[in-house]
Amino acid sequence: MSEKNAVMFDRKQLIKLIVPMVIEQLLAVTVGMADMIMVSGAGEEAVSGISLVNSINVLLIMVFAAMASGGSVVVAQLLGSGDRERACKGANQQMMICILLSTVMMVFALVFNRSILSLIYGRVEAQVMENAVIYFYIIALSFPFLAVYNAGSALFRVMGNSHISMIMSAIMNVINIAGNYVLIYYFQMGVSGVAYATLISRIVAAAVLLMMIRSQKLPVHIDRYFRFGWDTEMLKNIMGIGIPQSLENSMFQIGKLLTQSLISSFGTAAIAANACASTVEMLADIPGSAMGLALVTVVGQCAGAGEYGQARKYTGKLLKVTYLFLILLNVILFGMAGIIAGWYHLTEQGTHYAVQLIRYHSVCCMLIWPLAFTLASALRSAGDAKFTMTSSIISMWVFRIGLAYVIARGFHMGVLGVWIAMTIDWAVRAVLNVIRFRGNRWETKSVVRKTKQQAA
Repeated sequence: MSEKNAVMFDRKQLIKLIVPMVIEQLLAVTVGMADMIMVSGAGEEAVSGISLVNSINVLLIMVFAAMASGGSVVVAQLLGSGDRERACKGANQQMMICILLSTVMMVFALVFNRSILSLIYGRVEAQVMENAVIYFYIIALSFPFLAVYNAGSALFRVMGNSHISMIMSAIMNVINIAGNYVLIYYFQMGVSGVAYATLISRIVAAAVLLMMIRSQKLPVHIDRYFRFGWDTEMLKNIMGIGIPQSLENSMFQIGKLLTQSLISSFGTAAIAANACASTVEMLADIPGSAMGLALVTVVGQCAGAGEYGQARKYTGKLLKVTYLFLILLNVILFGMAGIIAGWYHLTEQGTHYAVQLIRYHSVCCMLIWPLAFTLASALRSAGDAKFTMTSSIISMWVFRIGLAYVIARGFHMGVLGVWIAMTIDWAVRAVLNVIRFRGNRWETKSVVRKTKQQAA
């Protein structure tokens, strides 16, 4: 970093940006945990049905969520370069593409509901399948609203207003949990009650954020009358980051689905234990996920300004903070594994599996997760999305999927074998990310730099 250049983010700004993101991620995870815990009274079949659908939901949602992320990277870089007018155009295109893609995903999920579930989970018990069908149908209706929420939240975070998305996440959680309580315990609606509560909470959050992001007083905003237009160059820039990330995330979730299909062959106890451990896994990863979101703003703006020295410095600093908080959090989760598993009302065998998975994950999360995922966010935020896509897809197919079948079945390790293969995938990604970051090629991928070169 050149001495003459001003510091782009001081300590106070970083804290103001990061703390709300950590709280937001914590609140987001509690939605999934609350759904699972509150519906667990209906039995393992209900928990398993929701778990199976959530794996597919994440795959579908990742498509438009990646475009929201791609759009926020482009907007962050344009803000860093000082071009607010084009940043607003980027915001319009981001919102438009997210709404279009999420609507397509919704229609796809509604039309092919049972066919998708049967194709992937054909061997599950009949009651588990029926619960999955009900939940999938209702939750698919929320996709466009979730897309608007994701796009709006991403734009506020890029502007440094992460407290807005935090507040909206809190409101969404309150509505969701209150809805769960009323629909599950008073109206005895079970799985459908969980789904409707989630749908309502996403509708409210999307409506509020959409109105707020229209304010012309904001540094970045969408058109007041929703005249998004069609900007081919801007869409190309957004998709240049969004499509690789979408493919990366989609392949990642396909890998999860394939391994979940493998897990489903080990019985309902294994499915329920995996569902329990997976929700705890999201809780365990919160500091890393929050730092990844922060890096979109920080590295994105640094890249837009050409300040790669500062980008490296902030990335190193945030990685250290990530490790500190991941260690503190996962030590607690390791010790509380038995108590947490007890909240899900699993069978004795299911509880044993869940405790085993939670503790194994906590150890690996403390050691590997930040370099595998948080560091990848820094590379993507600089525009190096194709590298993270290529390396992660290769690693996933070879290690997460290939080794899962070898370890889980070949060595008869069951569901734990699937998780061991998963963490080997993490380790490979971590090594590749570190090598890439220590080099300089990622510093040539900025959207702003490419645009200037084209203009010249």
